[in-house]
Amino acid sequence: MDDFHSLNEAINARAGRKLGPSILVSLSLLAVVFVTISFVKFLFAIFVWVAILLAARELIRAYKAGGIELPGNVIAAAITILLAAAWFGRVSGLAVATAIAIPNVLVYILFKNPKDFVRKSTAAAFAIFYLAFLGGFILLLAHDKEGLARIFTLVVLVSCNDTFAYIFGVLIGKHPLALHISPKKTWEGLIGSIIATTIGSALIFQYALGHTWWIGAAIGLLAVVTATCGDLIESAVKRDLAIKDMGTILPGHGGMLDRIDSVLFTGPAVWFALEFIRHFKI
Repeated sequence: MDDFHSLNEAINARAGRKLGPSILVSLSLLAVVFVTISFVKFLFAIFVWVAILLAARELIRAYKAGGIELPGNVIAAAITILLAAAWFGRVSGLAVATAIAIPNVLVYILFKNPKDFVRKSTAAAFAIFYLAFLGGFILLLAHDKEGLARIFTLVVLVSCNDTFAYIFGVLIGKHPLALHISPKKTWEGLIGSIIATTIGSALIFQYALGHTWWIGAAIGLLAVVTATCGDLIESAVKRDLAIKDMGTILPGHGGMLDRIDSVLFTGPAVWFALEFIRHFKI
């Protein structure tokens, strides 16, 4: 037992996270995702909406710590409009809502206080696009006749990437992937995520979705790129604003945005890939 505790402490120290709480939180989130998407899809949409609003609150607080004051209620309203448009109006609704919401938020910021307008407007546009527009594709995946299978695919891809990047990075990681952005990310972790995600995706597409395995492998490789970039983007934001985590709401993970950063970038890629396959009957 002492050896187990020693190993656990070593892993925690290497990864910078507490492994036990992290696993419990991940399992709890997965349970909520699959229960809601399986039985009442609209509850899944509400869950996504709440998660993205929490992430927005974290990002706005991080901006404030970095000297950028944004109107939180206005940003939250814009996010709500974009997500509702995605759910009820599909991709065209999401696109139109984005084109309308962002300019209106910028005008509001301008008339409220024109000081530091470029910094504030850029930060606001980034927040809305990053959280609501990209997050809207999660709802597009869910609000489909194959919504459960599509969300399952997204979860498997992101989970394989994050889990095996973590495992390989902790166990054998020695060579930093992006030292000046995220020092704990390693090339070994990236290789582990490529192997696991391409295999996992190939199996899902072959046996669960009824497509050929090589299509799944290709989409798995794409998901590694998008998930890794999503994580690096969030790490760059935190580094630029001089904070370690976006929040503390999820033990072992940090903030909500720390948990969904990979999903935000991977959702649009998975949606596009599946729509491409459907359209061309591949």
